[in-house]
Amino acid sequence: MDGEHYFSAQPAGELSLRELTVDLAGSKHRLTTASGIFSPDRIDTGTQVLLANVPKPPPGGNLLDLGCGWGPIALTLALESPRSTVWAVDVNERALDLVRRNAHIMGLENVNAVRPDDVPDDVRFMTIWSNPPIRVGKAELHSMLRLWLPRLEPGTEAWLVVQKNLGSDSLQRWMDGEFPELTVQREATSKAFRVLRARKRA
Repeated sequence: MDGEHYFSAQPAGELSLRELTVDLAGSKHRLTTASGIFSPDRIDTGTQVLLANVPKPPPGGNLLDLGCGWGPIALTLALESPRSTVWAVDVNERALDLVRRNAHIMGLENVNAVRPDDVPDDVRFMTIWSNPPIRVGKAELHSMLRLWLPRLEPGTEAWLVVQKNLGSDSLQRWMDGEFPELTVQREATSKAFRVLRARKRA
C-alpha cells in the first residue's frame, strides 16, 4: 500500500472485507479485517511481540491503543480489563470502523474507536500500549509521542514495540532526553523487535 494506511483518513482502495481467526487474551475469535489497513491478514509480528511482553493492564480507568489498526491491541485491552474504557486511536477511518465492528462481534462495550482529535483533552491514561507507525517518519512520530505520552497518569506506564532496524534504540534515547518525567527502559527483545517501557514518575 506504500504506507497509505498510515496517512489516509479514507483509503483510496476499494473496501474488501475478509474474515480472520486470531488468538486474543488466550481465546480464539473470528474477526473482520479489510484491505487498506495495516496488516489485514494477521496479527503483525511487532504486535505479537508487544502482547507477549506486556503485563496485565490496569483493572479500570482510561487505556490507550495508539495507532490501533483493526484492533488487536485495543481488543486485548478490553478483554483483559472489562471495567476500563479503551481508547482505540487511529487516523484511518476504515480501521476504526473495523475496530467497532470487531468489538461488537466480541460483545465488548468498553471500546471507543476514534480519531486523535476526538479524544477529550482532559482524558488521562492508566496505560498506553502501542505499535507506533514508525514509517510515518521521525518528525511525525515524535509529534505523536509528544502529544500522548505526557497524558499518562503519574506512576503509570506506556509500552511501545519498535523494530530494531527501524530505530528502536535511537527512539529510546530520544524519549529519554525528551521526557524528563519518564523513565524509559528496554524490557524485551524478540524477533528483531524491542519492547520499550516508559514509566511516568509519581
